[in-house]
Amino acid sequence: MPQSEIRTLLASSEASIESPRKTSFGIVIALVLWLTLVCGATISLARYANTPGNDGPAPASWPKDSQIPFDSSCPNLVMFVHPHCPCTRASLGELERLFAEVSRPSSVQVVFVKPIGTASDWATTDLWRNASSIRGVKVWLDNSGKEAERFRAQTSGQTLLYTHDGELKFQGGITVARGHAGDNPGRTALRELLQEGHSNQFKTSVFGCGLFDAQCQKADVSCKP
Repeated sequence: MPQSEIRTLLASSEASIESPRKTSFGIVIALVLWLTLVCGATISLARYANTPGNDGPAPASWPKDSQIPFDSSCPNLVMFVHPHCPCTRASLGELERLFAEVSRPSSVQVVFVKPIGTASDWATTDLWRNASSIRGVKVWLDNSGKEAERFRAQTSGQTLLYTHDGELKFQGGITVARGHAGDNPGRTALRELLQEGHSNQFKTSVFGCGLFDAQCQKADVSCKP
């Protein structure tokens, strides 16, 4: 066989071997890039889920100018809610679990914040219906967010507990992360305060949309990772 044909055969053989190698290398690179993107997205979502919202200090006593009814015969619990915050579904679930465990009487109000300029039915979402279905809970509409401002509430799901004489005993959230239900320090503290009258936990982080956040007002922010 002529040397030229031999060289051609050898070159063809080397090319056929090299081609699968290049293909395999390309697949490996693609997998590495994909895994990097997945890991990055997972870390980002985990960081977001565990980042609490703003929760300025609540008034030490029940605001005298508040229009939310105050019951001087029992503890008063107030939760502030953004009607379009998906994280708050978990907060309402924890509220329902709390009062399935607590037998002592108390006044429970869930206050839905309605910003200026929104439609008349803007606040009557599925969260409103969920809150209304919880036994013993009264639902209130906070036009223009005046009550949220009085109580210095800033994040959806922010929960406050006042004694029968108007003294603040607890402020914070009752979920462990954004949109995550389950046992948590906030619900435990409220159960202890309502059942036993005392708890070592006074404040917890709140996970949810900002009550006055412009994007949340347009209902285009998703809390759930």
